[in-house]
Amino acid sequence: MNRTQEIFKVTIIGSVVNVLLLVMKFVAGVLGHSSAMIADAVHSLSDFLTDVVVLVFVKISGKPKDKSHEYGHGKFETLALTIIGLVLVVVALGIISNGVVKIDDFFDGEELEAPGMLALWAAVVSIVLKEAVYRYSIIKARKLDSQALEANAWHHRSDALSSIGTLIGVGGAIFLGQKWVILDPIASVIVGVFIGKVAFDLLKNGVGDLTDKALPESVEQEILKMVSEVENVGNPHNLKTRRVGNHYAIELHIKMDGNITLMEAHDKATEIENLLRSKYGKETHIGVHVEPFD
Repeated sequence: MNRTQEIFKVTIIGSVVNVLLLVMKFVAGVLGHSSAMIADAVHSLSDFLTDVVVLVFVKISGKPKDKSHEYGHGKFETLALTIIGLVLVVVALGIISNGVVKIDDFFDGEELEAPGMLALWAAVVSIVLKEAVYRYSIIKARKLDSQALEANAWHHRSDALSSIGTLIGVGGAIFLGQKWVILDPIASVIVGVFIGKVAFDLLKNGVGDLTDKALPESVEQEILKMVSEVENVGNPHNLKTRRVGNHYAIELHIKMDGNITLMEAHDKATEIENLLRSKYGKETHIGVHVEPFD
């Protein structure tokens, strides 16, 4: 099974769980009179929609290089990451807004309906299932080095965390009496804040890669160290790095003896390319510019 097929498999498993939880949460939220659980259901709906995004864009990103995309289609996976972040922003704002309105109604004297046990049990089931899907997805994402799959894994984790907030809010509203019913909409606001934090992190990473943000300083220092240790090569400089989907793009200048032949310079540049690809993957794009020592 190749990388794209593995990502599809993991995403399909997550989407099946999301559909089941989506239906269960909406039913439990409506019948159990819980705004926090309905907010949680909306979160599960966003999970399912982002599963669809991952399936579509990972399929595109897995295509080989062509005339119109000479660096490959890896950026489509980063685009999927960014879209997931944008979806989560909208979800978070909607949930927070709805919760604030209910809290305001409560303090204006409106009596909120207490949630039922059905909503409580739905939260418990959601926590268990979503945490399991998160752990499965994050292991696969790191093994496959997939940004989109890792983003989706954190989306699953954010759903599990939001369900914990829902559990606390619903449980407090049920067991502490009518005056504590406000805990339910407060829990929904907390859920929204959790989702917003995840959205911010995803957008930060996605926009950074789409705008060709450099690789982390630790990776760049590692590259320079590896190249400087190659025999007869000196002063690696003018390093430029970025991500193209799940691959790296690396360009740098090196200095060598100006009296060697063109073939020797070519062979040394090829040696550096092979060294870096052995470390960062065979799909790594590498450009080595050779200069003579002064």
